[in-house]
Amino acid sequence: MTDQTAIPVTYHDTPQKGRFYVIRSDIRGGGKGHGLEIANENKLCAPGWIVMMPPNGNPNQYPEKPHLVQIKKNSGRMPRDLEGLAGIWIVSEQAKQVFESVDPEGFAFTACDFTLSDGSPGPQRYLCGILRSLDALDEEASRLKIKVEDYVNGKYYSRVGGASLVFKEDVVGTAHIFGTPSSADDEYFCTRTLRDAIKAAGLTGVRLIDAANC
Repeated sequence: MTDQTAIPVTYHDTPQKGRFYVIRSDIRGGGKGHGLEIANENKLCAPGWIVMMPPNGNPNQYPEKPHLVQIKKNSGRMPRDLEGLAGIWIVSEQAKQVFESVDPEGFAFTACDFTLSDGSPGPQRYLCGILRSLDALDEEASRLKIKVEDYVNGKYYSRVGGASLVFKEDVVGTAHIFGTPSSADDEYFCTRTLRDAIKAAGLTGVRLIDAANC
C-alpha cells in the first residue's frame, strides 16, 4: 500500500470555527488510568469476531450483560464520565442523559454490571456506541490528507500533521454526533450544541477539539 496519493485541497477562507468538534475520551495526563476491563468480553463478541463491537441499538446484540470490572493492580482512579476501552466508550449515567437529551437517535447504550477493585458494586456505567455515519466532509474546502488505495471505502481521512475540517451543513442536518465512512472507526464529530451541553454538565474525561483546527 502506498503511503498516500495527493488529492488537491484548498484552504477555506472562513472555516467553521466553533461549529464542529472532534470528540473523544481524554487520554492526556498519564497516571495509572481507569483500570477497567470487561470480564466477560470473550462471550460478548459476535460470531466470527475476535473483538467486541460497540452497542448498535439491538437489545439482543450481546448474549449476556457486560460485566465491567476495575482490576486491582491498575485501579488508580475512579472512571470519569467518559472513558475509552478498546474503541468502545464507557459512560456514566450523567453522560448518557446529556447525550440522549441532545441527540437521542445518535447513540446506543448497554447497561453494565460494574465491580470496583475492592469487590463492591460501582456506580452505573454503560457501553456507548455512535450509530450515525455521514458522508459530510467537504473535501475541497477542508485541509487534510486523503489517503487512497486499499481502504474499505476507497479512501481514508488522516489528520496527521494537522487539519482543518469543513462539513456540509445540509448533509449534517439536525444530527449532533456522527462519524464519516472514511474516518477511523473511533473518530467522531459533534456539533457546538452537544459540546455546550457537555460543558454545561461538567462531564469529565471528554476531549473536544475544534474541527476547524485539529
